[in-house]
Amino acid sequence: MQQRQFRFALFGSTYQPKSSIAVGEFLDCVARRGGKVSIEREYHRYLSLGSRLALSGVEVFDADCLDADFVVSMGGDGTLLKAANCVGARELPIIGVNTGRLGFLADTTAAEIENTVEAIFNNDFHIEEHAVIEATTAKKKITGSPFALNDIAVLKRDNASMISITASINGEFLTTYQADGLIVSTPTGSTAYSLSSGGPVMAPMSGVLCLTPVAPHSLNVRPIVIPDNAEISLSVKSRSHKFLIAIDGRSEKCAESVTINIRRAPHSIKIMRLAGKNYYSTLREKMMWGRDNRLSVEG
Repeated sequence: MQQRQFRFALFGSTYQPKSSIAVGEFLDCVARRGGKVSIEREYHRYLSLGSRLALSGVEVFDADCLDADFVVSMGGDGTLLKAANCVGARELPIIGVNTGRLGFLADTTAAEIENTVEAIFNNDFHIEEHAVIEATTAKKKITGSPFALNDIAVLKRDNASMISITASINGEFLTTYQADGLIVSTPTGSTAYSLSSGGPVMAPMSGVLCLTPVAPHSLNVRPIVIPDNAEISLSVKSRSHKFLIAIDGRSEKCAESVTINIRRAPHSIKIMRLAGKNYYSTLREKMMWGRDNRLSVEG
């Protein structure tokens, strides 16, 4: 039986010179199995100038013209978020190879590249579906992509006082936050900005969202978890009459007259995991969740 020739679209970080070694190994592994790799144009330019890789026969693609069977993110979680934004509603499986620091989403190490490629061609992997949220407004068109895999946050500007954020759920008033900002997080994003602001950890397929205030002025305002089929409306008052909206870290200014509406997007993002790896194992390994150092101390 002839082996299928899979096509891989490669995204990468332009801030990690050592990642070119992992790219070279990935290209070799795919070529040996008859697959094809194309590289995102900006990353291809970076590799051409900053590495000794032989890229003359490698195809190049623009981020908005993605055509592949699998998407590979070579870098950290930020690179994977960029790749996920480009994949969008195509729902192609994304493989995250971590050449950065923590790598919670990108949990495949550079040492596992050969095993990962072999697992793909042998269909020995599983897919995790991760919810995506979308921001819309009536008065302003969001400049970049309105979709977020991790979170959407409304935040005060750097030189501004705290802001007032009035939140409604499905048209029903929730509360007015006096804070530096408010994070609306997916389960995927619950281990990112939301967690550092005191939010809970939520499993990817739990079907919920979390509203987490950033540095709230009141001690009795705590994160709240709601169903992900709810629509959230946020209106902001600020002394500067402006605020920031950050969609997976992509920030832009908004006037306080703009109401932000957030709902679950109609598509999801598919993250590929090797056999034996899952969200809970990554939680334990990367974040040392549940670890009690007292158990390792001999009495």
